Amino acid sequence: MSARILVLMGVSGCGKSTVAGALSDRLGWEFAEGDDIHSAANVEKMHSGHPLTDDDRTPWLAEIAKWISAHVAAGRSAIVTCSALKRTYRDVLRANAVTFVYLAGNREQIAQRLASREGHFMPATLLDSQFADLEPPGPDEQSITIGLGESAATQAEQIVTALKLTPQLR
Repeated sequence: MSARILVLMGVSGCGKSTVAGALSDRLGWEFAEGDDIHSAANVEKMHSGHPLTDDDRTPWLAEIAKWISAHVAAGRSAIVTCSALKRTYRDVLRANAVTFVYLAGNREQIAQRLASREGHFMPATLLDSQFADLEPPGPDEQSITIGLGESAATQAEQIVTALKLTPQLR
């Protein structure tokens, strides 16, 4: 079996980490939290209420792309979270093995989620900048869209079904 990489994408607060964890449990695939790959400077910038620029994101996206390439080269399917808000960002991550899973919600849904989230460096005040940058995947991109509103387990099952994924034997 060749490797498949799922990039769970969307604005901050859409549930990328929670759904990725549920998918990882369901499939037995490795899961990397894209937020953990950010530099300390990026985290501090966001924590202080300033949106990242394209220049800020460039080294971060390059690190995620290296992570993806290593897994593909090793033949290991895996999941990584990354906002991947712009097509140009997804172009850095794109490979034949990559499928983008866009967790789509409206501003009100996401704002409500962010209001109840604790302990995350991304403040709710940056939500508008996230939506301003968001370019949902186009029909020519290898992607699926999953709407918010269901539980993470249900969303994970929707992804497994839509992409005809099978768990790895343990």
